[in-house]
Amino acid sequence: MSGIFLLDLYVFELSSLQATHQQRRDVLSTVCNRYTRKRRLLTSDDLRHLVVDDVHSLLYCYVPKVACTNWKRVMMVLTGNGKYQDPLDIPASEAHVSSNLRTLSEYSIPEINYRLRNYLKFIFVREPFERLVSAYRNKFTRSYNTAFHKRYGTKIIQRHRQDPSEEAVERGHDVRFEEFVYYLLDPQTQHEEPFNEHWERVYSLCHPCIIHYDVIGKYETLAEDANYILQLVGADAGVKFPSSSKTTRTNDDMTAKFFRNISPFYQRRLFNLYKMDYLLFNYSIPSYLRIR
Repeated sequence: MSGIFLLDLYVFELSSLQATHQQRRDVLSTVCNRYTRKRRLLTSDDLRHLVVDDVHSLLYCYVPKVACTNWKRVMMVLTGNGKYQDPLDIPASEAHVSSNLRTLSEYSIPEINYRLRNYLKFIFVREPFERLVSAYRNKFTRSYNTAFHKRYGTKIIQRHRQDPSEEAVERGHDVRFEEFVYYLLDPQTQHEEPFNEHWERVYSLCHPCIIHYDVIGKYETLAEDANYILQLVGADAGVKFPSSSKTTRTNDDMTAKFFRNISPFYQRRLFNLYKMDYLLFNYSIPSYLRIR
């Protein structure tokens, strides 16, 4: 009896998960229909974030700051022909070496179309401002991230700080969150080059109104959504998504603190910049924003 009961419970859990994922897809498609008029053709540049697993017929669009290092590790296990057993055995630096995983942009047009039609496509998303603060903390407040300080920090400080010190302009090592926000909202920024992938909108990275994702995973339900995907593709039982033990992870309270010094005027403009991500993935306007 208990065996049957457990099976019933499993089927019930699975069906409620399926209902959740159907609901996420429905919201996305409603928002796409409402806000996007013209469907454009994808270029190979649009497909650089789609990681391909030809073994399990799987496409994963990676979004930085949404467990993408662990997903890349899992994809390396899935595509590695037994080279790796445990995702956590793979160093983070190794997971980000581009030659370790193939992206859809590397395939021919017929191969791309075949995979878009026939593979299971998934994406993981996160509350947009939480992801933004996480990117800011990781790239601008860690002393080891000198490449980002040089590449972006120096420019941000030059343009958005009054009377910066010579050292700050030279090193770009102490960008304040407000300055980062001004940089994002400065028309010159996107005029010069696309946003860096760590703060680019998911809407622009993964093209969810053009590519029809089968599963929209959420950072807030990471473990169960990851498990669900691995079950769907019939991954070996031994392949487990790494559970995160980070206690310094950016959360809602922490994000609210960063927004305290941002005026309502800039809060509204920043919200408008990330509005499509809020709508597409059904995140509500954060309660700490003063834009009512």
